[in-house]
Amino acid sequence: MFDIYLDSPNLSDLEKDYLLRAVDSNFVSTLGPFVPEFEEKFAKYLNVNSCVSVQSGTAAIHMALYELGIGAGDEVIVPAITFVATVNPIVYCGATPVFVDVDANTWNIDPEKIKGAITSKTKAIIVVHLYGNPCDMNTIMKIAGEHGLYVIEDATESLGAIYKGKYTGTIGHMGCFSFNGNKIITTGGGGMIATNDKKRAEHIKYLVNQARDNFPGYHHSEIGFNYRMTNLEAALGLAQFERLDEFLSKKQLFKKIYKDVFDGIEVIELQKEYTDAISSSWLFSIKIDTKKVKKTIPEIQDKLKDREIPSRRIFKPIVDMPPYLKYKRGNYNNSYDIYERGLNLPSSTLNEPEGIEYTAKSLLEILGI
Repeated sequence: MFDIYLDSPNLSDLEKDYLLRAVDSNFVSTLGPFVPEFEEKFAKYLNVNSCVSVQSGTAAIHMALYELGIGAGDEVIVPAITFVATVNPIVYCGATPVFVDVDANTWNIDPEKIKGAITSKTKAIIVVHLYGNPCDMNTIMKIAGEHGLYVIEDATESLGAIYKGKYTGTIGHMGCFSFNGNKIITTGGGGMIATNDKKRAEHIKYLVNQARDNFPGYHHSEIGFNYRMTNLEAALGLAQFERLDEFLSKKQLFKKIYKDVFDGIEVIELQKEYTDAISSSWLFSIKIDTKKVKKTIPEIQDKLKDREIPSRRIFKPIVDMPPYLKYKRGNYNNSYDIYERGLNLPSSTLNEPEGIEYTAKSLLEILGI
């Protein structure tokens, strides 16, 4: 029998070595050499001018919005299906989230819906590369350019994903990454902001350190934030970063196995990728024709659980959550359909190919195929 993992982190002796080096150096908090090294290596990998490490993906999105001047009276367009951390920072800034439906095939924000949601108050668009699948960035950037809007990429789930030769998180004005324990690489918590605007990056780096000036003593000329990454976290991140290619290769292998097993199965629909886009496949996700198989997603999950196979439902549309009910407008038909019929399958790099194949074939048996 296989041990099967949904999205657990993959840690090794390399991570232990890096963490011990950080402890032995006595730099365990926000000072230490591993933080700038992690930022520099991340920027080089993405081929951007600057990266700034922060405490979480949420903090990254918050600081991106804040640095771009998003505030009271502004509107920010977001997809109705995403993790709530994409949206909360908009409210932190005093701005208004404007939810739009997603594309039925890619599950990402629908560019046509973006066009219909733009008003005189619109200041920015947050795109989410859902489950690692790149958005239609060329179309979105064109729309943004025509209306003078900022584009923030929520790339928290898509490290290593590629859109037309560029990494996600490098195409908009700011890209935000997460290193939570379940992401492709982890620092335990942590996040990163990527941008080609060096001036803004330097200002963010200043802000996340409580906006502390270089004068003697403690002098702060702006309202700052305690969003710095620690040296311990960066040490873990550097070790994980050395293994990124290994992790991404495994994700692609798992995707191939799932695709091969599900090929030709009419009741299963895969999350589709745009032309010239490669998903990082952070979580391999499908839609099931629940009417034809006569089973709900929770019922299917229970059957998987009986076989010790973990799974997760697709994100619930945020417009149905109590804090955001007042922002609900229009229709979100695709978002509801994806939520009602969608399922995340085991994708952790701790898995072995045999476990992924077992998962896929078990699902077919549960569906009566």
